[in-house]
Parts: sequence; C-alpha cells; structure tokens
Amino acid sequence: MTTDLFYTFPSFAALDLDAVRIFLHLLGVSGWIGGQILMLGLLGVLRGLGTEVPRMAADRFAKVAWPCFALAVVTGIWNLTEVGLSGRSDGYLATMLVKLLLVGASGAAAAVHSTTRSAAIRGATGGIGFLAALGALLAGTALGS
Repeated sequence: MTTDLFYTFPSFAALDLDAVRIFLHLLGVSGWIGGQILMLGLLGVLRGLGTEVPRMAADRFAKVAWPCFALAVVTGIWNLTEVGLSGRSDGYLATMLVKLLLVGASGAAAAVHSTTRSAAIRGATGGIGFLAALGALLAGTALGS
C-alpha cells in the first residue's frame, strides 16, 4: 500500500490554470449569490435591530459582493476566450446568450437596488436581481454539463 498523495488522489495532480480559472469563477459566483441568500436570511433579524441596521449591513455586504460580481464577470470573459464559441451547437449558444443576459440583469437590478430610496423598487429589484443570478447559475451549470 502506497502513501503517495498523488497516487491516492490522482485528480489532485490535475491542478492547472484551467482549474484555477474555474475556481476563481465559482468563487465569484458563490460570493455574489451566496451573499444574497445570506442577506435574505438575515433581513428579518436586521430589521428587528433598528431601521438603519439593514442598510448598514447592505453597505458592508456590497464591499464583498461587488468584487465577487466583478471576479465572476472577468473570469467569465476569460472562460469564453478559453472555451470559444465557434463550432458550438445552437443550443449551447442560446444558453450562453441567456446566461449573459441574466448576468447583466442581475448586476443592473442590484445596482438599482443599492441606489434607490424607494422601498417598493428596492424590493422588486432585489427579487429580480436574485432570480436573475440564480437563472445565470442554472444556465452556467447547463453549459458545463
């Protein structure tokens, strides 16, 4: 029986630039979507602590979420340059277009959400941005399968 780590876990040796690129993309997506899920879960508690507490938490969240969004977009562009689109099926291209539109919608809705003073618009854009982000994640998963 060997104790060689690479023999026991041969896939570990496959850590290359492609793996780093995908890891960084998933890290950005995780921070963007996971953070929204966390904020949604905490919203009731935050409101109970005071009327300004949700805004304060949102401002701190934005300092993590927007860099995560930027990381996801930059590595998404990097992914496109690596996988290429020529020779891809119509279904793949359609799914990619939907994903890109959903990413744009998620970012745009979040930008409006974070700058508006209207509670109704903030609620609507929060929901739209979150659902668009989930749709983009689903489309990305479909592209990778």
